[in-house]
Parts: sequence; structure tokens; C-alpha cells
Amino acid sequence: MNVASLNFQSWRGYLELMRPANIVTAWADILVGFAASGSGIIFTKLINEEASFVILIPLAWLLLATTGLYGGGIVFNDVFDAELDAKERPNRAIPSGRVSIQNAALLGSILFAFGIIAAFQVSLVSGAIAIFITLSSLLYDSLAKHHPFFGPLNMGLCRGSNLLLGVSAVPTIIGERWYLALIPVLYIAAITAISQGEVHGGKKITGVLALLLIAIVLTAVLALGLLEDYTAIAALPFAVVLAIRVLPNFIKSAREPVAENIRNAVKIGVLSLIVLDATIASGFAGSSYGLLVLILLPFSIKLAKIFAVT
Repeated sequence: MNVASLNFQSWRGYLELMRPANIVTAWADILVGFAASGSGIIFTKLINEEASFVILIPLAWLLLATTGLYGGGIVFNDVFDAELDAKERPNRAIPSGRVSIQNAALLGSILFAFGIIAAFQVSLVSGAIAIFITLSSLLYDSLAKHHPFFGPLNMGLCRGSNLLLGVSAVPTIIGERWYLALIPVLYIAAITAISQGEVHGGKKITGVLALLLIAIVLTAVLALGLLEDYTAIAALPFAVVLAIRVLPNFIKSAREPVAENIRNAVKIGVLSLIVLDATIASGFAGSSYGLLVLILLPFSIKLAKIFAVT
């Protein structure tokens, strides 16, 4: 194997650690939070180029922030799992020897620092949320993920906080929109719960619970129509797409909780976070903004064919 081949394998290993397809779903969280802050409507009805520039600056920083925060969390997931992966998933970047555990930890630390610094460029509130996400990610990676209840809850809080990071584009709105974080908390809790069986298989009761949580999420995104500034009709088509993508796979994994079915449900569930975000975003900022978020889906699916999602 020549030097060029070794370098390629090394760089690919670092990218595998960061799960590029998953990071794209984190961008969608920021976009839906941005819409919920009221900035989404302004974004779709720009009056002049100067206004667009002012709006795009905080959005750009927040997208960079979530890239670092999510990337760092995923990298440290593999750092803490290195010993277990050596037995169960030896092809992963660290156990295969393509990336040393020391370099992986360094990469994760750099990504976290980058994410926090980028968030502080928007506001102190954004920076505080970024720090919370970092600590929550490390807690999940090191301890919580091994607990059947606190693991899914912890991961859900990370994604819910990521949505609030998007809302922090207008810090004063967070107090009004905090409840939106509960939706990804429930959704990610469902995915995380069944993901515990993606190697050796799971239990039917876990699959049924996950399916129930997904049903609650679908109901919640339409129930937001009770708010004055949320249009459920605009969100409905996206909610239908979400149901069509997610429910069949979760039903199958609940009926037959074998490892293959669970992995498929987890993969589809993670990628469909973009559809969930597009659903909520369309309710707050209109169908055109929802479509803007949904455009991320094929991009994420393409990356998922190159790099693992779980």
C-alpha cells in the first residue's frame, strides 16, 4: 500500500468518525429553530441584499457551531466505545487502526471548541447552549448511553438543545419557544431506545414504546397549529411524508426486533430528522422554507451511502 493510499484511508477514517450524513441532519435542526425564532419568514421575504446579509450572518455561525458540536459528540462516541467496537464493530475507524484513539480524542476536542466559539459569535445565550450541548454529549458518550432510560433521554436533550441553538438567532424568543425542544427529545428518544438492539437484536416492548413515541411526535407537529403563528396546513404534507418514511420501518422492528430491522429503522429514523424539521419549519415559515430544509434530505442520503450513519 503506497503513501497516497494510506493518507486516503486516514482522512476517510476521520470523516467516518464525524458521520457526515448525521451532521447534515443537525443543520436541519438549526434551520427549524431559525424559522421558529421568526427569522425564517424574514428570510423568505427579503427586501434587499443588505437585509439578507444581516440575517445570514447569525445563521452561518450557528450552522458552523452545530457542525462542530455534533461532530465532536459523534467522534467521542467512538472514542469511548473503542474497546467495545474492537469486538462488535472492528471495521470502524479506531479499532481498524486507521485513526488512533489519541488523534480521535484530539479531533473531537477541536470540533467541540470550534462549535462553542462559533456559537459565541451569535450571542452569550448561543454560547451557553453550545456549552450545555457539549457537556450533555460527553455525558451521553461516557455514561448515559448504557442506561435504558437516561440514555435516550440524554440524547434527546442534545437534539432538543440543538434546535434551541437555532432559535437563539433571536435570544429573546427562546423563552417563548422552549417547548419545541420536547419534539426532538421524544423523536430521538425513540430512535435511541431501539438502537440499543442494533447489534444483537432488541425486545418487542422497546419497539412498541419507540413506535408510540413516534406517533406522539407526529401528533405534536400538527397540534402546534393551535399556536397563532403556526400553520398546520402547511406542515401537513411534510408530516405525511415523515409518517410514510418512518412508521413502516418502526412497525417492522417492533414486530421482528432482529438486528437488521433495527439498524434499518435507526438509519431511516436519523435521516428523517430532516423531514421532521422541514415539517415544523413549514408551519412557522411556510412551505417554501420547509422545502428549503427538505433539500438537505437527498444530500444526507447520498452521504449515508458513503459513510455509516450508526
